[in-house]
Amino acid sequence: MVNRMQFYIDGAWVDPAVKKSTAVVNPATEEAMYEVALGSKADVDKAVAAAKRAFATFSQTSREERVALLTKVIEIYKGRLKEIGAAVSDEMGAPLPMAEKLQAGAGLGHLMTTLDVLKNYHFEEPVGTAMVLREPIGVVGMITPWNWPLNQIACKVAPALAAGCTMILKPSEFTPTSALIFAEILHEAGVPKGVFNLVNGLGPEVGAAMSEHPDIDMISFTGSTRAGIDVAKRAAPTVKRVSQELGGKSPNVILEGADLTKAVTGGVMHMFNNSGQSCNAPSRMIVPASKMKEVAAIAKAVADKTKAGDPRAEGTTIGPVVNRGQWDKIQGLIKKGIDEGATLVAGGPGLPEGVNKGFYVRPTIFADVTPEMTIAREEIFGPVLTIIGAKDEAEAVHIANDTPYGLAGYVTGASVEDAKRVGRQIRAGNVNLQGVPNDRTAPFGGYKQSGNGREWGKYGLEDFLEVKAVAGFNAA
Repeated sequence: MVNRMQFYIDGAWVDPAVKKSTAVVNPATEEAMYEVALGSKADVDKAVAAAKRAFATFSQTSREERVALLTKVIEIYKGRLKEIGAAVSDEMGAPLPMAEKLQAGAGLGHLMTTLDVLKNYHFEEPVGTAMVLREPIGVVGMITPWNWPLNQIACKVAPALAAGCTMILKPSEFTPTSALIFAEILHEAGVPKGVFNLVNGLGPEVGAAMSEHPDIDMISFTGSTRAGIDVAKRAAPTVKRVSQELGGKSPNVILEGADLTKAVTGGVMHMFNNSGQSCNAPSRMIVPASKMKEVAAIAKAVADKTKAGDPRAEGTTIGPVVNRGQWDKIQGLIKKGIDEGATLVAGGPGLPEGVNKGFYVRPTIFADVTPEMTIAREEIFGPVLTIIGAKDEAEAVHIANDTPYGLAGYVTGASVEDAKRVGRQIRAGNVNLQGVPNDRTAPFGGYKQSGNGREWGKYGLEDFLEVKAVAGFNAA
């Protein structure tokens, strides 16, 4: 039975300093499932003190010890994949098969990738007469979102453990159970007490206390750009490192000569995956203006086959969005798209046909969108695709880069060479060519207001390391 009314601090489950809780609502039914405890600054202080004590010894562990620890974590995690998937499905609405395979599977993928990196990483490098040492940065505060909960927890916790850091995790209050299961996994694997701590809570209380804490050396944050700015401001007086993966409004450029049916179908399906609740979702499809009608027809056919429904029901393509606040925001933006003159090709406002409860959004396509429209500029974070026409390749690149965000970009051309040429011009941290998915060994992160720092693979490990130059180390 998952313990939702306590926190995991210093190797034990402990009561909150102040008794306070919030309901966790199932977005498919709109009904409260259970309560989860909410923390305060006092709980953060306790967790940070434990992490600071533990850092003295854990930072000195050998690579072999940390390899053995991650190996054990992976072994136990595999045994709880289905349980994690079910928790994610219930709390944020992902269809159950997708939650098990992709949501829970993403966490396992990052653990395994990090283990491979750790086995071969060079923590020491001779440079002239000096030795450059890469050492753990210290105590890390981690703030993770609800949309890909295990993906974000694992791609922070795994490299932090591999680096020899200690940590405090604040998962989203909307998806607490998978994080609590993760804490149980680490405890069973024998992670030393104080190395990993978990405090549930709200951003303005627990997140703020972590960002401001003088004994936290780094904040690793994933969430909205608005919240990321607040974290950075609060962290500034203590000059701690702040690594952020924030919002996106990612372009999907389809060039003249590309296989339209394949490219548009793939782009729409990718956009609708996870109910559009992915920071790197290809939400702006930029196509040759002369092909707008053809593209819209292909996109509509995909939307018409996309079934929004019960996450546990067979045949469901996408589940609900996470909560009422998100649903209301998405509905407002869909209305804005209609009011500003975009052509509604599929979907629209309100609940899908035959659905009378739950935070379900109709799979929605807008065509004839212009770059200045609200739906072309704001991150919607729902299953809503905007299609924008460009007169030529140069205009397509200009539209792609005309955004304050820069997390991801997608390019499909008649050949990989065409896609490469345009891909090099996209101002984003991740660019996918010809429908090829991300590689977990490559870095993930954003340009501009999509953040700073990088996660995944060796780049993720290096985010949690400090660089020390020891002159004279190699002197004759």
